[in-house]
Amino acid sequence: MVALSGRVKEDARAVFGALGTAFASDRAADDIPQDVAGNRPTVWTATFDVSDAHTKPGPANLTQPVTVTLHGGYQAVDSLRKALTSAFAVRVVGTASGDQEEEVQLRLESH
Repeated sequence: MVALSGRVKEDARAVFGALGTAFASDRAADDIPQDVAGNRPTVWTATFDVSDAHTKPGPANLTQPVTVTLHGGYQAVDSLRKALTSAFAVRVVGTASGDQEEEVQLRLESH
């Protein structure tokens, strides 16, 4: 599972689009993140099936840095992180590990 927080829906679209290039998702290709009223950060979520790998995403642009949280099994989270690294500059800002799952918080910026 991927949760993205930010203020700009185009950034959510860029992140989910890059991951959608690499993996099957519960989001349809034409499912565009929507804005929420007010000037508060929004959280968008999507689930990706890393066992159904497609193409490595190319570089993508963001209007501003965004925070992404990856949650799942160790191999799944690592696959998602690697896909994001091919599209964005990625910095790990936090991790939490469990017995069979982990959560990793990343800061994404354009290359």
